[in-house]
Amino acid sequence: MKSTLFNMVAVLFTITLIASAGVGAVNMITEEPIAAAKQAATTAALQNVLPAFEQNSVSEQEIDGLPIKVYTATSGETVVGYAVESMTKNGFGGAIRMMVGFLPDGNIYNVNVLEQAETPGLGTKMCDEGNALISSIKDKNAFTLEFKVKKDGGELDALTAATISSRAYYDAVARAKEAYLVASGKKQWADGVTSATATVETNEGETAQEGGKDE
Repeated sequence: MKSTLFNMVAVLFTITLIASAGVGAVNMITEEPIAAAKQAATTAALQNVLPAFEQNSVSEQEIDGLPIKVYTATSGETVVGYAVESMTKNGFGGAIRMMVGFLPDGNIYNVNVLEQAETPGLGTKMCDEGNALISSIKDKNAFTLEFKVKKDGGELDALTAATISSRAYYDAVARAKEAYLVASGKKQWADGVTSATATVETNEGETAQEGGKDE
């Protein structure tokens, strides 16, 4: 009995050891390509949301408990823009991450959605070129915008049948604006942008799932 138990333990230990070594080897093999792919995606997003630049420096902030990165792009000694990697947790499908580009004067140059899990054909349209959300804010000065959809008394358009996704999109852009203001020296610290809207979104989400009419 003792010999059998010892053999079983030895075999189990050997299997565990081999499996752990295999997982470690896979991680080592895939870690570098994953990091390279992530860096390539970031570089592409920066080029998409900023005018031509030569180099950039990165700073980090935290707004509403969420991590925010700001890339200050320069050409020679001149700052040509700020790209803010912002996010929100208020999407219909969860977190939404995006890169928002600002010119030094506060104009929104472009927006690139990096990650989202919204409803296909509805909230996912935020990724489409020239969609209603980007059209409402692109080339407009962030200082003059109140990031609210028309349904909430604002002036910005929403995606059809995707109000929650639209609110979340603008929530992330508003957070990006706060980070840009700090990075550019226009403010000493960022104001939070989370409000009671989150509760409204939750309630609407429950109703929408029951009625099936709106995200």
